[in-house]
Amino acid sequence: MVRLMMGAKGSGKTKHLIEMINNAAKDEPGNVVCIEANRNMTYDIHYHIRLIDAQEYKLDNYDSFRGFISGLYAGNYDISHVFVDNLCKIVGRDVDKDTEAFLNWLDVFGERNGIKFTVTISADPSAATDGIQKYL
Repeated sequence: MVRLMMGAKGSGKTKHLIEMINNAAKDEPGNVVCIEANRNMTYDIHYHIRLIDAQEYKLDNYDSFRGFISGLYAGNYDISHVFVDNLCKIVGRDVDKDTEAFLNWLDVFGERNGIKFTVTISADPSAATDGIQKYL
């Protein structure tokens, strides 16, 4: 399952995401992971959340991001929710057909492995293709 939050920079996506992450720390039965473009959320999220700074792993394209997520799960089958803050900033791209393909892959991967994904993208929702719209 993929849930997508899109909006212009400064529209409150990250603030809402932080609330969702902290609620997941209380409610989720498994481990919760948050992947962000840098370490801005360090003091805002619950200490039980595994916070990952994507810059440390050079996740600069969707293929490396797929491998990274697969590796996270291979190392910990107890992951129940993964939050990704500002996906397009992490991979260094604008919203495009590759973004849609990645979200589709996340959806299939999540369904197969029982992982919920919540992703934010700083972009106008009107830039989303029909395939991306289904996750909004």
